[in-house]
Amino acid sequence: MPAVLVSVEEYLRTDYSPDCDYVDGVLEDRNLGQKKHALTQTLIVGFLLALRQALGALVIVEQRIRVSPTRFRIPDVCVILNPISDEEVVTTAPFLCVEVLSPDDRMSRMHEKIRDYLGMGVRYVWLIDPYARLAWIHTTEGAVEAKDGVLRTTDPVIEMPLAEVLP
Repeated sequence: MPAVLVSVEEYLRTDYSPDCDYVDGVLEDRNLGQKKHALTQTLIVGFLLALRQALGALVIVEQRIRVSPTRFRIPDVCVILNPISDEEVVTTAPFLCVEVLSPDDRMSRMHEKIRDYLGMGVRYVWLIDPYARLAWIHTTEGAVEAKDGVLRTTDPVIEMPLAEVLP
């Protein structure tokens, strides 16, 4: 059965529970609700919140981001440097978006999300698999596995050891 198309206006005025991504008129469910995913997300937020003031950043969970005129993504966590706007839907590229994998996530769909983030100007996308205890750092230059167990950014520097955020 073909997907029912929804307008951007309808998506923006509707509350979905849980919220969903919007891709070219199609609503895409996000895989949520499992304890390991939720706990990993919570620990990441706690780690980043401790750096919030030093970074001059806003750390936010499950925030709608307009990555293009017809696409909205909702990362598990994002970091916005020098936030100056009270916009309800973020339209300026965050510095960092973090996605935590769930067992039902498909890598092809996750890679599409990562391309959307990087395409809008997000400098870093961290992809964390709490089940395999692995993580990757994505930038416009490519992806690297965090083989030493630390996710990093530069300018500003963030170094998040996986051991501190994986249950």
